[in-house]
Amino acid sequence: MTRIKSENKELYGQLFTLGLPIIIQNLLSAAVSSADVIMLNFVGQSSISAVSLAANYASVLFMFYYGIGTGATLLCAQYFGKKDFRAIHAVEGIALRFSLLSGIIFALAAFFVPELMMSAFTTDAELIEIGASYLRWMGIAYISWAVIEVYVSVLRSVDRVRISMFLNILAFSLNIVLNAVFIFGLFGAPKLGAAGVGLATALSRLIELLACVIVSVNSKDVKIVIKEIFESNKVLFGDFLNLAIPAMINDVSWGLAFSMYSVIMGHMSSDMVAANSIVVVVRNAATTFCFGIASAGGIMLGNIIGEGDMEKAKKAGHTLVIATIGAGILGGIVVAAASPFVLHMVSLSETAMGYLRFMLLINVYYIMGQAVNTTLIAGVFRAGGDTKFGMICDTIDMWCYSVPLGFLAAFVFKAPPMVVYFLLCTDEFVKWPWVIRRYRSRKWLNNITRDNLFEGGE
Repeated sequence: MTRIKSENKELYGQLFTLGLPIIIQNLLSAAVSSADVIMLNFVGQSSISAVSLAANYASVLFMFYYGIGTGATLLCAQYFGKKDFRAIHAVEGIALRFSLLSGIIFALAAFFVPELMMSAFTTDAELIEIGASYLRWMGIAYISWAVIEVYVSVLRSVDRVRISMFLNILAFSLNIVLNAVFIFGLFGAPKLGAAGVGLATALSRLIELLACVIVSVNSKDVKIVIKEIFESNKVLFGDFLNLAIPAMINDVSWGLAFSMYSVIMGHMSSDMVAANSIVVVVRNAATTFCFGIASAGGIMLGNIIGEGDMEKAKKAGHTLVIATIGAGILGGIVVAAASPFVLHMVSLSETAMGYLRFMLLINVYYIMGQAVNTTLIAGVFRAGGDTKFGMICDTIDMWCYSVPLGFLAAFVFKAPPMVVYFLLCTDEFVKWPWVIRRYRSRKWLNNITRDNLFEGGE
């Protein structure tokens, strides 16, 4: 009994050590979004709505990067368990190829056809014009982000979470300051409004990229090596494709489905869009603990599996489940406690304020569904190389259930806006039975590392 308690204490300690820096990063990211909304609140409701809609492209691109980063993280975490840094660098190079390609495609669209990008979400000419001015600057951020996300993912997987935290603190702090400078035209800068948010993000990401390069140059074992982008190892490339592509499809499918929620709301009313833009900020802040546990837990599990200790990995998985339930409860409490302050701070139309009250109430319990699914699918399962289950589960849930249900409710049955929103927020709970069953089966628990990777000239 004493040994079990000691192991549990050790696992919770590792989870806390890995998770705290990631949670701080997530909180800072949510703080940037909050600052955007608060500052744009002084510019006008249209600016809030336009940036909220345009930001869906960053959300979708983030899902590309997150899926690619996941593939890199789960492979690097297990190879770190084996202390194989040559394999880690090879995986980093593979991941950079995919992320840079994605970033360049999105950047070209943002530079040359931002109005077309905005028209996918709204027919309101004012929102399209404002959102396009924001997107033009975001193209720079998309490319910078491609390198940053992969490098930070690799740093986390090899227990360099504090370095990745400081990199994000630098970027997010700069983003908030520069937001104020360019939105309001402080210190002689041009007063750009919504476009200032895009410019601030682009500059902060460029500076973060420079900081990553500096860290890389001074690192003994984890570097950004350009030549590795063009080198290949057939075995690792195959493993990366088998693991990262399902994770990327999973994340992109999930991200696109959430963007479709915005499409549905955007074509119902601008009041609904404005209310949802506030709710997203509150929900992101409240789920920082959940996502932190999922990320940290995946790294911790990957390291343990790479070491070959499967019994300890099973116990670590159970530890994560307990921790994520607590994080889900905490997230709901945060939303409930923050709601009165949020309703007092924002200045929206009377209709939008009514929507906001209802949406906040729904998210008090919605966070629990998101917490459990994120930790198991994106944390536990992926740590053991099980990325295909999440891809299948989320794709069916989102595209065969929630998105069609939302469209039917909104445009066929003409349901009231808050009925549509409630139906959209059932997506996480519908997949619970399958996700929990998968966890109990232990089919996710696999050691995916290989020996003798670089023999024969590979």
